[in-house]
Amino acid sequence: MSNAMRATADRAVTVEHYQGAVADSRWRRLWNANAPGYMFLLPWLIGFFGLTLGPALISLYLSFTDFDMLRSPGWVGTANYVRIATADPKFASAMKVTLTYVVLSVPFKLTFALLVAMALNKGVRGLPVYRAIFYLPSLLGGSVAIAVLWRQLFAGDGLVNAALAQVGIQGPSWISHPNYSIYTLVALSVWQFGSPMIIFLAGLRQIPTDMYEAASLDGASKFRQFYKITLPLLTPVIFFNAVVQTIDAFKAFTPAFIISGGTGGPINSTLFYTLYLYQEAFGNFRMGYASALAWILVLIIAVFTAFSFLTSRYWVHYDD
Repeated sequence: MSNAMRATADRAVTVEHYQGAVADSRWRRLWNANAPGYMFLLPWLIGFFGLTLGPALISLYLSFTDFDMLRSPGWVGTANYVRIATADPKFASAMKVTLTYVVLSVPFKLTFALLVAMALNKGVRGLPVYRAIFYLPSLLGGSVAIAVLWRQLFAGDGLVNAALAQVGIQGPSWISHPNYSIYTLVALSVWQFGSPMIIFLAGLRQIPTDMYEAASLDGASKFRQFYKITLPLLTPVIFFNAVVQTIDAFKAFTPAFIISGGTGGPINSTLFYTLYLYQEAFGNFRMGYASALAWILVLIIAVFTAFSFLTSRYWVHYDD
């Protein structure tokens, strides 16, 4: 090899080493600058990948298997989904009960929360105390203790029937009658109106008072002010509350489990979708089938959320 060729090769090696050193130095500087941030994020990253994304992906795999928690999963393809769609009457029953609960509980809860928020927005003295009192059921409503209390209230010899007896009305056993049991769960959901109420109250505080004053000078009634001013300016808050509360309603589990004793009775009248999923997973040990049920619920919630966002452009009004 000539001296010129050797010099050219040496220069190429030198340039390559230099570029590698520069790249290594750049990554080292980036790491030194961002390492503290990644260290602070590490607990969240471990939780996200270890407790959220990882189990979700595993359940997606199990939904295509016959895993029963007693033996290794065997691949069955889409058999679980086909069975859900064609040969599972309890799936249709659970979906009917869940949709009934969602359709009834969400509008009633949001309406009641908005009415209370509007009442508290009128300069009530001791507002922080009222907000805390009204928000308290939302903190306790998902607990087992409150579900047990609710079961005692609506039992045949419970406090509700005792109050009705004082006015000469003989009430049924609300939780053990298939025509009424679902409505006790709806009432429990409406009772937990504190969270949307706080958000509604914050939204009402953002509406300029001079708009109401101008409307009053023009002779607008209170109802017309509510219809023309409050509702349009509050639609972003209504949209947020509606989406969040509907998703929570689809995922409701504890009240139905406690009040029905985990059976979904009487006659599947409180068989929520999540309760049926629980029965399949931990009662019948059909974990693969339960995983398929879970992913169908994810799909239902995703479709609802996407539909809500697509239609929001027609009725949700922002400042711009």
